[in-house]
Amino acid sequence: MPRQTSAIRSTAEVKSPAVRPESLIQKLQKNPQIPFAFVILISDAILVFLIINYVPYTKIDWDAYMSQISGFLGGERDYSKLEGDTGPLVYPAGFLYIYSAIKFLTGGEVYPAQILFGILYVVNLGLVLFIYLKTNVLPWWALFLISLSKRVHSIFVLRLFNDCFATTLLHAALVSFLYQKWHLGLIIFSGAVSVKMNVLLYAPPLLVLLLKAMDIFGVVSALAGAALVQIVLGLPFILSYPVAYISRAFNLGRIFVHFWSVNFKFVPESIFVSRGFAMFLLAAHLILLIIFGHYRWCRHEGGLSSLLHSRLVQQKLRTAYLSSFPLKQFNRTVKTLKAEHIVTTMFVGNFIGIVCARSLHYQFYSWYFHSLPYLLWRTTFPTWLRLILFITVELCWNIYPSNVYSSLLLLCAHLTILAGLWKASPAYPYMANERQREAKPESKAS
Repeated sequence: MPRQTSAIRSTAEVKSPAVRPESLIQKLQKNPQIPFAFVILISDAILVFLIINYVPYTKIDWDAYMSQISGFLGGERDYSKLEGDTGPLVYPAGFLYIYSAIKFLTGGEVYPAQILFGILYVVNLGLVLFIYLKTNVLPWWALFLISLSKRVHSIFVLRLFNDCFATTLLHAALVSFLYQKWHLGLIIFSGAVSVKMNVLLYAPPLLVLLLKAMDIFGVVSALAGAALVQIVLGLPFILSYPVAYISRAFNLGRIFVHFWSVNFKFVPESIFVSRGFAMFLLAAHLILLIIFGHYRWCRHEGGLSSLLHSRLVQQKLRTAYLSSFPLKQFNRTVKTLKAEHIVTTMFVGNFIGIVCARSLHYQFYSWYFHSLPYLLWRTTFPTWLRLILFITVELCWNIYPSNVYSSLLLLCAHLTILAGLWKASPAYPYMANERQREAKPESKAS
């Protein structure tokens, strides 16, 4: 009997061998992205803790934020009267709600606020890592670039800028888009806009993605949801002083101080603040968006005009069908976009806005830093050039104050990256089942 038992046991072990540590290690070696991402997240969380406790805090906008919040909490609803040390309030209403909550939780004290922003940094980093893992564009070792910025750490936990909340909400919206949750993503996106308007740089590429993923009715309903968020958040001010709120919170004609700009410092101040220079950059921005939209983002649809025409024709057919058969349901077209196409379109669209921005203050680096590794690996550049460009951009953002040479070097690096993105050939934007559906359209017998 003992021999039979041992024989049965050995047979069972052969049929279902136990998982050995070596096999787990081999799996991690084949797919190291996920464990390496966890290592980055934990290591950076520790680094943030050390920065908060051992690096002196630099007071810039915090007192101004608290003054503006105090006026709002005191009952003031006239945006023209909400001011701080750095001037009048120029952010939409979402900013007031978020910083009112921070003041309630921290009592307006800096150190507990830094802890909250440290948590926000880790949450944002987690969202960014998830986006990178979902697209799988970078090699696993390059993921550590996402946590290497000295300036971004400072923006989050040593400056406490509202850009941090806008950026985090934007990345949360992008995660929703990756799961094709367009309506939910638009609501979160609108929430990000309500904190700071720079998020609108993502609006043109996002509109292209909406048109590709849904029909006209779906696009309109998603945009209506986003607009409703803005109305609800701004309602106390819209009902009281609508002109003051809209003109201050959504002022697109602001002129930033030449001294604080990181880019275009080589341009004389008289030209920098001129309307002609602003119009030139706006024209360049629009032209680049149209070119990339037509020849890159919508290449497989035949261009921007073809995409829009197909959606209009589809909507006309839907309207005609419902008018002829009101009791029947019309099958709406919802296409599944690839994660890489969604992220590439969004990041490139925002980067075009960064390149054409008249003024970039130091906190604006958070608008696009987390997309830099992704954009660099979407080019066809060799790895050594990608790393040089990454280091160059980071170096330019850490020179204070910026000068003619650093701003010119930053512009050259930006234009080089943009040229590399243009040269990269766009991949097919839809999932494999969508390709099969287009190749073999359904034909139902009447």
